[in-house]
Amino acid sequence: MTFVNQQKREILTRFLKRHYPLPRRKELDFEINNVVTDYLAKRDTGKPFEARGLYVTGESRTGKTKEINTAIESFNTSGTRLPDGLPARFVQCTLSGMLSWKDLGIEVLDSLGFPMAAQRNQSYIWNEVVKQARLQGVIGIHFDECQHMFTETGKITNDKVLDGFKSLCKNKHWPFVLILSGVPALAGFVNGYDQLRELLKPVHFGLIQYPKDMAEVNNLCFAYADHGDIEFEPLAKKDFYERLAFANGHRWGLVIEMLIEALTLCKLDGQTEIDISYFEKAFARKTGIPLGFSPFSVDDYEEAFSPAEVLRLMTQG
Repeated sequence: MTFVNQQKREILTRFLKRHYPLPRRKELDFEINNVVTDYLAKRDTGKPFEARGLYVTGESRTGKTKEINTAIESFNTSGTRLPDGLPARFVQCTLSGMLSWKDLGIEVLDSLGFPMAAQRNQSYIWNEVVKQARLQGVIGIHFDECQHMFTETGKITNDKVLDGFKSLCKNKHWPFVLILSGVPALAGFVNGYDQLRELLKPVHFGLIQYPKDMAEVNNLCFAYADHGDIEFEPLAKKDFYERLAFANGHRWGLVIEMLIEALTLCKLDGQTEIDISYFEKAFARKTGIPLGFSPFSVDDYEEAFSPAEVLRLMTQG
């Protein structure tokens, strides 16, 4: 018995390799270009300096991580050089829960390929972070899900973390470009600490809005469908796009995931033209709601479904 559907695997891989550049990516690339250019120009002077950075916010599943990862991957493979000839690059850490500043240093060292025993003290760990980054040409760190470093009631602890991030930007031996990303609450923590706010530029990833984003959703659907040699024209209607956004909590990331699943199911059936039944199936598979009862099949779907409950079901697991 095999546990792998090789046909589906190959189809999924083809779609998953596709990356659709949403307009917000241009803003992100522009801001990363600004902070990296600022960093390298200051590094060229040979004088002490402060690095600038970004904080990127947006609701969960809006595609922040994917866009930042793609941008950083592009930078890391661009061949950009530091004055000493080392290739400049970023490393990334995803924070899954509340960490002490010492624990965060251990996470960064791990991303640098230099595991560190927890028995070492905080000062030693962060000095090693600076040393390894300098040796490896690492000029920046992306901390994803950064809101996990903060609590609503722990102002003293929060301020220590914020001061730590500020100190990384201002490190006299090796300043870091920081990219902090997380849910909108992250902006409140950063903006509440003047010395860090002055160093970080905000970038916000919004939800899908109609009618403003309808043309972009249309382009997105056709781009993925064309990639799979599937005709999308039968569904290219305002009503469908509104249902697609509603069924995915108006999150770009969830829309892309459902689009890939529906197109994959269509491809597995040997069809070359999509119809709405594949989105009904994709919704049923994701939420566990019986087939036939979904925002794609109910006339008064905005009354039949709670947006909050739909989002909970679409993000469960």
